[in-house]
Amino acid sequence: MDDYRKYLDPQTLAKVQNLDLAARQIVEGYVSGAHKSPFHGFSAEFAQHREYATGDDLRYVDWKVYAKSDRYYLKQYEAETNFTCYLLLDCSESMRYRSEGTALSKWEYARLVAAALAYVVLKQQDAAGLCTVNDHVVDFLRPASQPTHLKQIYYTLEHTEAAGESGLGKVFHELAERINRRSLIIIISDLFDDLDSVMLGLKHFRHRKHDVSLLQVIDPAEQDFPFQEPVLFRGLENLPEQMAEPRSLKKAYQAEFEKFLKAAQRGCRDLNMDYGFVRTDQSLDMALSTFLSHRQSRVGS
Repeated sequence: MDDYRKYLDPQTLAKVQNLDLAARQIVEGYVSGAHKSPFHGFSAEFAQHREYATGDDLRYVDWKVYAKSDRYYLKQYEAETNFTCYLLLDCSESMRYRSEGTALSKWEYARLVAAALAYVVLKQQDAAGLCTVNDHVVDFLRPASQPTHLKQIYYTLEHTEAAGESGLGKVFHELAERINRRSLIIIISDLFDDLDSVMLGLKHFRHRKHDVSLLQVIDPAEQDFPFQEPVLFRGLENLPEQMAEPRSLKKAYQAEFEKFLKAAQRGCRDLNMDYGFVRTDQSLDMALSTFLSHRQSRVGS
């Protein structure tokens, strides 16, 4: 394993008890793995187009505009002042799931991603806030840019447990009205909820002009369905137990699960939102790249 990989490996991070230390290790590992530094351009905002002039950098050409107008225009960006980012984490009971042989539950994985992103935002002196939700808002930390705010975010993450039923759609509507200032909203969830309701809530965020990114976190067993012998599936979020013969269900189950993933991805694309997918057995740079590489590509940094 490359040296930087140890900072991003779920097996290694599961042994790190201190969330502050884990966040630092993740960001350092991300940068060491030939990634661009996340401390530049994360809070840039699109400003306007201007016509291309000889000598301009072609990286900034808006090819969609060219396709429509047959003329070259450049995207211009400016740094937002008092940039704000809300980290919105699903802490419903389904996020507690961790299959056999997997180092981190979905909640533990999501918590690490959120801690690392909070570290990035606050280290560049922008403001980060935190919301944990199930069928209601559990915690709501308003964005702040003071270094001490990072400790408050870590404390909240460390003392939050995955519990309760999911009700993301309803909560998204509430938060869309509650968050008045235009912000970057990063949502981390397994999306185990009514997807139509979730998409309506996400649409409300977009209607309020928020820039929204979503990371769907899945346990490998939820996708691979590796079960062989008859097994008792224990329901989460008040669902009943179910005895089943996995081998007879596997093909149909996986088809339905992939259909669910594609629907989530398509819904985000239709709303012009960033969508990322990660499994809890994957390196943490997969999750960070979902957000950081996109932000950096927008500003050409």
